[in-house]
Amino acid sequence: MIIAGGSSRQELGVPGERELTGRGVSYCATCDAAFFRERPVAVVGGGDAAITEALHLARFASGVTVIHRRDQLRASRILQERALEEPLIGFLWDSIVEKIEGGDFVEKVRLRNVKTAAQSALDVAGVFISIGFRPDTDYLRGILPMDEVGHIIANEKMQTSVPGILAAGDIRHNSARQAITAAGDGATAAVYAEEYLTQK
Repeated sequence: MIIAGGSSRQELGVPGERELTGRGVSYCATCDAAFFRERPVAVVGGGDAAITEALHLARFASGVTVIHRRDQLRASRILQERALEEPLIGFLWDSIVEKIEGGDFVEKVRLRNVKTAAQSALDVAGVFISIGFRPDTDYLRGILPMDEVGHIIANEKMQTSVPGILAAGDIRHNSARQAITAAGDGATAAVYAEEYLTQK
């Protein structure tokens, strides 16, 4: 058995998020940035993916505000430098989104400072959520070994500790989470699945 269930983009889980998804809430700047030309947007997150999204959005939006729950970014130094030098990108540190508001479309986000508990609001037309991925492995808990996030632990042959069960792609611990590496994982898993079958 080859498990290649992938992962889902992590949600904030705040009021308004699901209701306004596709109406200003997005999880993909590459897909949706052009819809926000000359309009203000926010990016939630502070890692490589979030800062890459912010840099892409800066090519379209009138302004990009990065909302991050810490006081410094987790992104790589080169991405941080590019974002900090981009005049259209601003930062709200130590802040979390508590609610996304709007009628037919996103109009604002309600924020809370995690250090001072101060409440604030930010008027935006779009909210791009980039806080990571969650592997779709809940149904495998107790069956296969996983890391603390829920990625399946497998060796370089994609084999898990359970004979005959292999894991490939985003679902696997230490995956690069790229289509090309997932395809490579799948090919590797197929080779060793066949080897397992021929040894039986």
